[in-house]
Amino acid sequence: MTIESSYLTVPYDNAVSAILIGIDRDVEKGQGVLTLGLGLVMLSSTFAPIAPPTVILPIVAVIFACSAGYARINYHRMEHKLSASMAAIDYHDMAKLKAIANVFKQYPMPSLIDSLNPAKNLVRTWKSVLGGILINPFWMPIFYMMGMQIKEEANLGILAQVIIEVEKKLAPALIKNDSKQ
Repeated sequence: MTIESSYLTVPYDNAVSAILIGIDRDVEKGQGVLTLGLGLVMLSSTFAPIAPPTVILPIVAVIFACSAGYARINYHRMEHKLSASMAAIDYHDMAKLKAIANVFKQYPMPSLIDSLNPAKNLVRTWKSVLGGILINPFWMPIFYMMGMQIKEEANLGILAQVIIEVEKKLAPALIKNDSKQ
C-alpha cells in the first residue's frame, strides 16, 4: 500500500475539488477510527463477567491509545498532503483553501511522542490522577488516553466544520466549472 504525498496524485479537472474530496475523505477516516475505538471500549463491558478488571482496563487504555494515535498520524498526514497540494496549485485556488490550511495552523497537534509523555501534558496527567483517585487507580491510564482521544475528536470536528463551510462557499463555482467541461 503506497502512501500518497498529495491530494493531486490522480488526474483532476478541478484542483480545488480534488483537494476538498481528498481531505474530506481523510477526515471521515479519522473520525471513523475514533468512533471504532470508542465503540470497542463500550463493548469491553461485555467481557466483564469472564475477565477481571486487571485485564480489561489495560486493554481499554490500549484501544484508546491506538485509535487516538492513528487519528493523530492521519491528522499530520492530512496537513502534509494539503501543504504539498497547495504548493502545486495557483494563487487563486490557494486562496480558496486558505481557511482549511489555517485550521492546521490554529490547532497544531504535537507529535505522538509528546502527546504520550505525561511530563509534557501536566493538565491531562493531573486530571487522570484525580480521576484515578476518585474512581480507581487502574483507570488513570484510561483517563489519560481518553483525554488524548477527546482532543483528536475536537480537532477533527473543527476541521470537518471548516471543510463544510468551504464546500458551501465554493459549491456554485464548482458546479459552474464542472458544467463547462
